[in-house]
Amino acid sequence: MFLRFLKFTSSLLLAGGVAAAGVGATYVTKWTRELPDYRQLDNLSLGAETRVYARDGTPMGTLIPKIGEQAISRTLVRLDEVSPFMTAALIANEDRRFFEHYGLDPYGIGRQLRRVAQGEDVQGGSTLTNQLIKNTLLLDEYKQARTPDRKIKEWLLSVQVERAFTKDEILRDYLNAIYWGDGGPVELYGIYSAAQAYFRKTPKQLNLAESAYLTVLVPSPNRYFDYGAMRPLMKVLFTRMVEDKWITQAQADAAWKEKLQPRGWRVSYDAQGNVTSAKLVDRSAKELKAVTTTRYPHFMGQVESELVRRFGREKVYGSGGLRVYTTLDPKIQNAVETASREATGMPPGTTLGAVIIDPYSAEVLGMIGQKIVPGRPLPDWNNAAQGQRQIGSTIKPLLYTTALSTGLDQTHREDDKPITFPCEGCKGGVYKPQNFEGHTTYRSMTIREALDRSLNLVTVRLADRIGLQTFFGKLRELGVPPNDGTGLAAALGAVETTPVKMAAAYAPFVNGGLYRAPRYITRVTTARGEVLYDTAQDLTKPKRVWTPQIAFLGLDMIRGVVNDMTARQGGLAWPAKFGDWPVAGKTGTSNGPKDFWFVGTTPLYTGAVWVGKQQGGEMPTYYYSGLVNAPIWRRMMEIAHAGKTPTPFTEPPGITYADAPDQGWLPGVKIALLDPNFKTTTTPTEEDAPPPVVYREANWTPGPADPRTTVVSLDRTTGRLATEFTPPENIVPRRIALEDLPAYAPDPNPAPLPDEKPDPQAVKAIRAPSTAPAPNAKGDETP
Repeated sequence: MFLRFLKFTSSLLLAGGVAAAGVGATYVTKWTRELPDYRQLDNLSLGAETRVYARDGTPMGTLIPKIGEQAISRTLVRLDEVSPFMTAALIANEDRRFFEHYGLDPYGIGRQLRRVAQGEDVQGGSTLTNQLIKNTLLLDEYKQARTPDRKIKEWLLSVQVERAFTKDEILRDYLNAIYWGDGGPVELYGIYSAAQAYFRKTPKQLNLAESAYLTVLVPSPNRYFDYGAMRPLMKVLFTRMVEDKWITQAQADAAWKEKLQPRGWRVSYDAQGNVTSAKLVDRSAKELKAVTTTRYPHFMGQVESELVRRFGREKVYGSGGLRVYTTLDPKIQNAVETASREATGMPPGTTLGAVIIDPYSAEVLGMIGQKIVPGRPLPDWNNAAQGQRQIGSTIKPLLYTTALSTGLDQTHREDDKPITFPCEGCKGGVYKPQNFEGHTTYRSMTIREALDRSLNLVTVRLADRIGLQTFFGKLRELGVPPNDGTGLAAALGAVETTPVKMAAAYAPFVNGGLYRAPRYITRVTTARGEVLYDTAQDLTKPKRVWTPQIAFLGLDMIRGVVNDMTARQGGLAWPAKFGDWPVAGKTGTSNGPKDFWFVGTTPLYTGAVWVGKQQGGEMPTYYYSGLVNAPIWRRMMEIAHAGKTPTPFTEPPGITYADAPDQGWLPGVKIALLDPNFKTTTTPTEEDAPPPVVYREANWTPGPADPRTTVVSLDRTTGRLATEFTPPENIVPRRIALEDLPAYAPDPNPAPLPDEKPDPQAVKAIRAPSTAPAPNAKGDETP
C-alpha cells in the first residue's frame, strides 16, 4: 500500500514538474519575444549624441535629449576619462561582486527572496548590469507600474548583455546612463553631467571624497538636500572600499577629513572631518544650462524639430545618435546675427526675426529669432520660424504676380477710389477697405504704380477681379495658406506666417518660378556612417508656381518697389538698396501697427525681417517698416554679399521693356512686359501638371537658374572630382558653386578620416540642380 502511494505521489510530482516546466517555457518564450534588442547598448559606445555640423563641416553642437519637456544633460565619456576613485566607489557601493557574476548575483537574489518570504519590501540586490538595463533598455517599462514579469525581462537581458559585452564596456555604459538628479533646465544623466553639476569638474578630475559623495547620491539623488545625513553613508562607503582593497585606510582617513563643498552648500568641519555646520545657500548652484555647447540655438531648434519629425525621438536621442549636416553657412549666419545686434531705430519694446535662404534650393543659410542684446541671454522663442504674424503688404506682390499670370500686365489699371463689398461678419454688413491713413488719389492708375505706393483700394479691386479662389490657391502653393474665414482682407495681409516661409514664397521670383519648402538639413547618417537621408538622393521635386516669364515680371514689379521712387517721392523700400547689387522687395505693416516686415531678394540670396513685440501689441505710428526693417535687411545682405561680384538677375527669353505709361509719375522708368512676338511651346516641367513653360525657339533649352554653379562628376565615395581611376558606378553628377570648385580637386593621397570628423560627402556645399482674418488689415505707412 505504501509503495503504491509512493508511486502515485512520484507520478504526481513528475507530472506537476513537467507542467511547470511547460508553463515556464511558455513564459520564457513570451518574454524572449518581448525583449528589446540588447545590442542597442552598443550605441552608447558609439556615442548616443546627435552631432550637428554646418555646411562647411564646422561643429555646431549636440542635441540634448528630453523627457517630456525636460532636457537631459548627458555627455558620454570613455572609461579612461573617469577617475579610478569614481569607478571603485560605484563598484564598492552598488555591486561588490561585479567582476565575479554574470549579470545576476545569487547572493543578492537570495536576499530579495528572503525579504519577500518575510513580507518585507524588496530592495537592493541589483547588479550594475541590472541597473544599466533598467536605465536604458527597460526605461519605459520602469516608468510605468510594476509588473510581475518585468524583473524576469531584466534578468534575461542582463545575462545577454554579460555574454556580449566586457565588464569594462558595461561599467562605461553604466557611468554614462545613470541618473544623478535634477539639474534645473536639464536632468543629470551620466557621470560627466554629475561631475559638472556638483563640483564643476570633469570626471577625470574627481578625487576620492568627491567620488564617494556622487556614489552615495546614486540610489537617491534627493539626498543632496540633506548633507548631514549623507556623511555617515560616505563613512560606510570608505570602509567598504578599504575592505575590498580599492584604497588604503590612510586614503580613506584623508578623504574623510577633506573639507568637501558640494555646489550650493556651505559646510564647516572640525579637525576630525565631522560636520559642525551645513547650510544650503543656493539651491540652483548645481543647475546646468540646457545647452552648453550649441551654437546658433534658433537654427538648431529647427534642425531638432525636423529630425524628430523625420526619424522619431528614439532615432535622434536614444539609438546611438546621428551625424547631421545642415544648410547653415557660418558666414551668412554671422551676417544675420550682426544685423540683429546692430539694429537701431526699432520701436521701444520690440524684437525681431530674420532669415536668409538660398532661393535656388530653399536652404536656410542663416537665421536669428530675436534681437541680440549684448550681455543678455538670447530668448528661446524663434520669431523667424515659430512666430505666426500677419504679413501686411508683403503679400501684395504674390497677388499682383498671380494677376499677371491670368493675362494682365503691369500697365493694367484699377481705380484708387472708395469701394465697399458685402461682408456678413463686418460692421454694417459691408467691408470698406481704406488706404493708409485714408489717403486716396481718386484716379485710375497702373498696378505698377499701385504696388509702388502700396495702395489698398487698388489691391482689393485687383483681388476681386481675379477671384479669391485663384489667389488663395496660389497662396497655398507658395506655403502661406490664408486663414480660415478670411475674405478680401487677405489681399491686404490678413494672413499669418513666419519670416522663413515668406522668404521661401519670394524665392520663385528669382529662381524662375519654382517653389521649394524651406529646409535645414542636407545629409543625415548614423554614428556608424549609414546614410539615412541625403538631399542628393531626395526625389522630392519643386513645384512650378509660375512660368519663368511671369516670375520675372513679378520680380520686376518688386524691383520697382525698391528703385522707382525716392524718399522725397514717397518711396517705401529705398533703404534696402546697397552697393551695386540689384535689389527687389516689399515692405509690410499689419494693422495697429503691430507687425513690420521687409521681404526681398538679390540674385544670390532671399531674406525676410520681421519686427514687433514678442507678446503682441501696437507700436508708435510714427515708425514704419521701410525705415525699421529695410535697413536691418540691407545690413545683413551687405555682409552676406561682401567680397562677391555683383551680378544681374537672370532674365528668361520672352521679355521686353517699355516706358512706364504714367510719365509724369515716373519719368524714364522702364517696365517689363511679355514680348508679343514671343513664340510659345510647352515643355515638361518638374511637376505632374505644371503650367506651360514659354521658350523663345523650339530648340531653345533653359540654362541653369543659378548662374553661379556648374555640373561636375564627383566620386561618391570621396566627395571629390572623379578621376580615371574612379569606378563608373561611383560617378555621380552634381551641381556646385563655381567658387567652390578648387575644393573638389582629387586628393592624390586620400587618408581615412577619423570617426570624429564630419563625413566629407556631407560638408561639401553640393547644390542640387536648379530645376531640381482681421478685415481691417492695413497697408504700408507712407512717409
